[in-house]
Amino acid sequence: MPIQKEDTVMRSAISSRERLSSTLRFLATGRNYEDLKFSNRISAQALGKIIPETSKAIFDVLQNEYCKFPESQEEWENIGLDFDIRWQFPNCLGVVNGKHIRMIPPPVSGSYYINYKHFHSIVLMGIANSNYEFILFDVGTNGRVSDCCVINNTSFYKALVAGKLLLPPINNLNDLPYVFIGDEAFALRKDFLKPYSEKELNTDRSNYNKHLCRARRIIENVFGILANRFRIFHTEIGISVKNTETVVMAACALHDFLRKKNPNYCGEISENENASINESIMTPLQKGHGSRRCIDDAKRVRELFVEYFKNN
Repeated sequence: MPIQKEDTVMRSAISSRERLSSTLRFLATGRNYEDLKFSNRISAQALGKIIPETSKAIFDVLQNEYCKFPESQEEWENIGLDFDIRWQFPNCLGVVNGKHIRMIPPPVSGSYYINYKHFHSIVLMGIANSNYEFILFDVGTNGRVSDCCVINNTSFYKALVAGKLLLPPINNLNDLPYVFIGDEAFALRKDFLKPYSEKELNTDRSNYNKHLCRARRIIENVFGILANRFRIFHTEIGISVKNTETVVMAACALHDFLRKKNPNYCGEISENENASINESIMTPLQKGHGSRRCIDDAKRVRELFVEYFKNN
């Protein structure tokens, strides 16, 4: 979508440079349209059209090159190898988590967007690789939806359940399957691991939890970096739900762009397992309580990883 508009006989069009700078300032500062109109010299009404349009253009331009979802077994294997080298968690295809994005609800929405923390939100569900980059993000589920249903609404999870992601077979080097990892909010599957609950722990399982949580903090750091760079996530976003989804997707795409193009974008990130985690202002999904029934195959796969970390 081009952001440059044609001049009319009545007035000159707002330039593409002004449109882009206004949008980036909106994302970076979290200021509302009424505040921005003084620094941009563009009316709040015009900004209400410019910023969503430009945000969509940003996402459309960046998504294919900088937010590319793996489409072959080789691409998945490369992600798994990177996790093993950098975080010592073999065959991990991505770290999954979701965050609540604060918003001012639309009129007559009632409790539709109220989450378990008692504020209005939509959910940003993200999958990150070992380099603090999104490989997929999905935004738009209303905050009232329970934790397990949030991921069920995503195209990623539907494709995972249907076996359409072209995931690699078992790695012959370590005899482990390829998996995604998440926290207690998600259901255990043979291709999706989560930690053991406290009542299930022993020495070996605690060691497994330690390795999984070390790798899983990547997505927490990604959300923290995103919120610290784009201060819009520190505010209640006061635009329509559709436009909120658009600006959030633009911010995520810009995060991946900056991560690839600017080595200093994230600052210095320690990879020590005891390093502090970048705290995100965005509220996490509600934690699960270990009450879900897990199929035997999923339990066996998790035990394979327990044995691997015990012996390595």
